[in-house]
Amino acid sequence: MANETDEVELSDQDLRVVARYCAEIAEEALSIFEESHPEDRRPRAAVEAAWIFVDGARRTKLQRTSSLAAHKAAREAATEAAGEAARAAGHAAAAAYLHPLAKSTQVRHILGAAAHAARAAELTEGGNRDVGAARIEQARRRATPDLVAVLKRYPAAPARGNRATQLMSELDTSLRSL
Repeated sequence: MANETDEVELSDQDLRVVARYCAEIAEEALSIFEESHPEDRRPRAAVEAAWIFVDGARRTKLQRTSSLAAHKAAREAATEAAGEAARAAGHAAAAAYLHPLAKSTQVRHILGAAAHAARAAELTEGGNRDVGAARIEQARRRATPDLVAVLKRYPAAPARGNRATQLMSELDTSLRSL
């Protein structure tokens, strides 16, 4: 495992593995946002931008700007659940910009989409933490060995913070034990 002063070796293929994982999970949460905001395409555009990168295009300004737009949609969302779903989409687009800096904060580029999607699902069920835990378990099972290998190049995710950060830490811990 790297320490916080090291650089991490990342290939374009590594970035695509991470972006695919994030896009798949965020895509499943889009309906939570779109139920409240059927005319707002910003989160969907962010997931689409992630898929463009996953499918072999170079990472461009598209992924960065669509990620920022999805995060803005999250701040403007009518419900907390919709906001979390939009954040998941924003993290999917941002996954293409995982930095090769061995900092625990970079883990959000890898696992943030899953954590926010799990929190969105939790909130749609009245804050039921069992729902979030089940989504984190699904995200753990979905993780490929290549994704886990990229994750393990970074220090562990922060464990303290809001509920999405806690979910991310739970997923991080379970993936590192594989």
